[in-house]
Amino acid sequence: MRIGILLIVCMNIIGSLAFKPVVILHGVLSGAESMTLLVRQIEKIHPGTTVYNCDKFSGWYSLESAWWQVEQIRDYIDQIGKLHPDGIIVLGYSQGGLLARAAIQSLPNHNVKTFISLSSPQAGQYGTSFLHLIFPDLAAKTAFELFYSNVGQHTSIGGYWNDPHKQELYMKYSEFLPLINNEKISSNSTSFKMGMERLHKLILIGGPNDGVITPWQSSHFSYFNESLDVVPFYKRKIFLDDSIGLKKLLEENKLIIIVKPYVHHLSWHTNRRVINQVIMPYLD
Repeated sequence: MRIGILLIVCMNIIGSLAFKPVVILHGVLSGAESMTLLVRQIEKIHPGTTVYNCDKFSGWYSLESAWWQVEQIRDYIDQIGKLHPDGIIVLGYSQGGLLARAAIQSLPNHNVKTFISLSSPQAGQYGTSFLHLIFPDLAAKTAFELFYSNVGQHTSIGGYWNDPHKQELYMKYSEFLPLINNEKISSNSTSFKMGMERLHKLILIGGPNDGVITPWQSSHFSYFNESLDVVPFYKRKIFLDDSIGLKKLLEENKLIIIVKPYVHHLSWHTNRRVINQVIMPYLD
């Protein structure tokens, strides 16, 4: 009897050591509570896993300046990383995935082994359906008038609003996405690339029935051209020039792109079947 109990205890200890800690970041206009089911599913499938469900910038606070949020998230990830020298996993959902990516890039010496971007607008956002979740009376065609201004850049969404018809204004006024994508060269450009290249795995998850991220392929760094045709990430300048290390990660088999249909934006982190299929395999 004692041998059996000891065996179970040892197995639990081994299991807990096998899974890296997971840091989870929620999306816009929500909070840590919205990620509870995902946390519970991770703990159920991978018993003993330490999960940090970030409670920063909940609700309307999630609309604060992208860089202000990134600074806080960067420090949060850095502190957790120091507690776990063998490495951690970071999973960011929707806007949280973009902010998490910027935070990781801002930590060129991080120990994030795997970064999972769960339906996040990594190449930007341009769509009325998304806008209407937050600004019911704002249209995509005229949103640039707000977002490409000093006031607009104080909102997180303004930081990654990428109007394919207004690229000159995007490059002139946008203070977030062009910088972390190294479309604008800055004193941090080298560090931003180093932060990405340091990853062991970059998992990009999205699908055609998302209904919020527009285009949905932005979750894979693909994006609209001026004619609103989606240009695949591997044909875009950010990849061809290897601006942030995507090309290198792909060549080293560290970049994994997951396309899953029939999943709405609000279901990626709340549907157990989806979680088991597209997230759990990469939490090791």
